[in-house]
Amino acid sequence: MPSNSPREKNAAPPLPEPLRVPVADSHTHLDMQDGTVEEGLAKAASVGVTTVVQVGCDVRGSRWAAETADRYDAVHATVALHPNEAPRIVHGDPDGWSRQGERKAGGTPALDEALAEIDRLAGLPQVKGVGETGLDHFRTGPEGKEAQEASFRAHIEMAKRHGKALVIHDRDAHADVLRVLKEEGAPERTVFHCYSGDAEMAQICAGAGYFMSFAGNVTFKNAQNLRDAVAVAPLELLLVETDAPFLTPVPYRGRPNAPYLIPVTVRAMAAVRGIDEDALATALAANTARAFGY
Repeated sequence: MPSNSPREKNAAPPLPEPLRVPVADSHTHLDMQDGTVEEGLAKAASVGVTTVVQVGCDVRGSRWAAETADRYDAVHATVALHPNEAPRIVHGDPDGWSRQGERKAGGTPALDEALAEIDRLAGLPQVKGVGETGLDHFRTGPEGKEAQEASFRAHIEMAKRHGKALVIHDRDAHADVLRVLKEEGAPERTVFHCYSGDAEMAQICAGAGYFMSFAGNVTFKNAQNLRDAVAVAPLELLLVETDAPFLTPVPYRGRPNAPYLIPVTVRAMAAVRGIDEDALATALAANTARAFGY
């Protein structure tokens, strides 16, 4: 069968060479991946990915994350309304773009109700973070910005009150994300998930003590800005993630991602920094545990 056939394109990539030093996937979406949670965790553990942080993006997904983390020792949860979820709650989602299908506008009361449930979940012991929250100027137009920023500020307050990590989604919104963090005062542990800035922004984040988590897109040909950031970020602030099923690293770009592919990204990051893979893995494991307090 030719390698560009649809079946090949959607096939799970092969298992990479196992890491000698176990690491954590600091950001994944097991609820969007194929197969059972048990299968996903077993496959990941077989290559040295022994811990995953399961990230909530809406009320339903956040409840699922908390339940799953309660069930499995290898899973920690974060809970939140994704930056694109907040405007959909307020203004409605007529085309059903989100996973809930078509929704009517609920206004500010509906957003407050959803935030109250996230707040309840954030108090659970197996929930180690509040996120992914933040700002997304790529998908949310001007009409949604107010709801998005209000939601972000509410999540920052929650993370601080519960003493949990804050997990940030920042898409095309670097300056505004940094501004809001400064205005509100960032929680003690703040993670830029799927870091998308450049080396200059990495130095700003480092100065503030923010963790920077790199995904499979650090391997993409056009992502020199991410490699430059990996090179200058302090070793003690680096994390690694899949954001699976998205952002599958090269050479499997376009195929489904999963936590077991973390070694591919770890090796790419080690090569950029010119350090031994084991040394990087040791740092990543310690950093993730510190960032999420487990």
